[in-house]
Amino acid sequence: MFDGGVTMSFHTVNCPPVVGNLGKNRTQSQCRTRLSPPFSVQMSSALLQNDESGNLPESKKISCSALYQRQAQNSLLSQSNTVGIIGGFSVLSTLIFLEKLVWWSSRNGEECVPFVVCSDPALDGCLISRKEVNHEPIIQNLRRKRVFLEQSGACCIVMPCHISNAWHDDISQGCLLPFFHVGECVARELKEAKLKPLDAGSNVRIGVLSTCETIAAASYQEKLRKQGFEVVLPDKATMEHIVIPAIESLNKRDMEGARNLLRIAIQILLIRAVNVVILASHELQNLLPPEDPLLKKCIDPMDALARSTIKWAKSANKRGEK
Repeated sequence: MFDGGVTMSFHTVNCPPVVGNLGKNRTQSQCRTRLSPPFSVQMSSALLQNDESGNLPESKKISCSALYQRQAQNSLLSQSNTVGIIGGFSVLSTLIFLEKLVWWSSRNGEECVPFVVCSDPALDGCLISRKEVNHEPIIQNLRRKRVFLEQSGACCIVMPCHISNAWHDDISQGCLLPFFHVGECVARELKEAKLKPLDAGSNVRIGVLSTCETIAAASYQEKLRKQGFEVVLPDKATMEHIVIPAIESLNKRDMEGARNLLRIAIQILLIRAVNVVILASHELQNLLPPEDPLLKKCIDPMDALARSTIKWAKSANKRGEK
């Protein structure tokens, strides 16, 4: 799907790390950067570097309409449908989300939606997922990135990260822009699918498979239950003897072992009469081959987030053209 290359243009200022799509503004000089994973996106971009602290001054929270009026003079991007993306703790998962955003929004010959990305790969997702860690500095860090994206011209905010969305309410505090929660997006799509319970007399059951069951899975649980779904998680034994060993095998590059263990984990949830299994971990994505029949029972929640984002961007663009 990708050739491994990323076409970018670069512009440097004293801000957090950002990659943004400048849409029609393609006047900067071009250069080519190689990535080691087999993923690439061709885009016009701006790369903004931050200082060592990464701190941003607090700003007044303003509405999208007020922000849009100031964009032409003060912001990096000026389109009314600009998407601001807070990068995930996995850089690769952020790039995969960008792939979906770029290709899905432009596959019918339309122009890709404008976007700006703020990514900080220094944050450790494995460490962050632990309960005993003080998450407040992490939340403050992500909130500053959200404010920066607002100041850069974003009129919508998304976080393509399973862990970050667990703190969505804290990060979005004071934000007046649309700020999509990945759990809400996937729960809404499942509700619209009008699934039928597999067991008579019960609610529709949705399985959630995550490598960080305490944090990442919790944010999906809440949103799914609000839509009337019964959420099924792997039990402790499944986590200890199947899911965690699957990730360990993946880290050792034992792909076949990791795939087999993932298949077992999915089957265990399916035996408990779940309609579908949400793969709430970037490590579990793309592990099974495309032809694997189990994939028909699995959902990548970032697909729902990308679709909701594109739908909003196209609607905002039509309103801006009036």
